[in-house]
Amino acid sequence: MTTWDGLTTMARIEIVVDGEHVPTVRDLLLEAGATGYTALHGVAGFGHSGEHAGRLLFNDRNSLSMVISVVPPEHVQPVVAGIRALLDHHHGVVFVSETHVSRPDYFQATKPD
Repeated sequence: MTTWDGLTTMARIEIVVDGEHVPTVRDLLLEAGATGYTALHGVAGFGHSGEHAGRLLFNDRNSLSMVISVVPPEHVQPVVAGIRALLDHHHGVVFVSETHVSRPDYFQATKPD
C-alpha cells in the first residue's frame, strides 16, 4: 500500500533476545521472506529478567542482541509465531510496528526465474 509522498507501508519487527539466539531469529526472518536484517549486539535494558548491561563480556553470544527487519505486512505472522515459540523457553521481547519505506523493492523477495 502506498502512502503519503510515495512511501509504502511495511512492518518493522524488532526482537531482543540473548545473543546466542540471533541465528534462530535470523533463520525465522529469512524463512518468512525477509530480505535482510540488522543485528545490534550488547544491548542494555531493564525488564522482567532484571537489568542487562550493554557491554560485551567475552563475545556477542553472552549479551542481549536486538534484531531489526522490515517486511511486507503479510509476512509478520510467521515471524511472530516462530518468535513466540522461542520466547516460550527463553526471555526476550518482540515489537511489531508500522513503518513506511521509500524503496519497497528492497524489502520484497524476488521470485527465482
